[in-house]
Amino acid sequence: MSSNIKDAHKHNRVGPIFRAGELASAAVDALEEDNPDKKFNVEDRSAYVRVETDHECVIRRKTMEEILGRPFDMQELEVVLASFSGQIEAEQEYIRFYFATKM
Repeated sequence: MSSNIKDAHKHNRVGPIFRAGELASAAVDALEEDNPDKKFNVEDRSAYVRVETDHECVIRRKTMEEILGRPFDMQELEVVLASFSGQIEAEQEYIRFYFATKM
């Protein structure tokens, strides 16, 4: 098996791993709504939900509020965020999961 370094970035997956529950379900819906051009792999393992896509995805506070039907603070997601793949940028209005390359 040979490795091709120049194509390695094409196989980098990013995304959250949530503890199962209402917020996890809402976050999966928000990911799909906020990233319409992305294809997500969602693995529901009863106790947790793993969500992955290529390169980058965003969950917006406004979308979570619309889905949940109530005001939402992005820190609520951090409580159920068991882990994630890639890097994370957490702001008041969104959480972004991304893969950054350095050459």
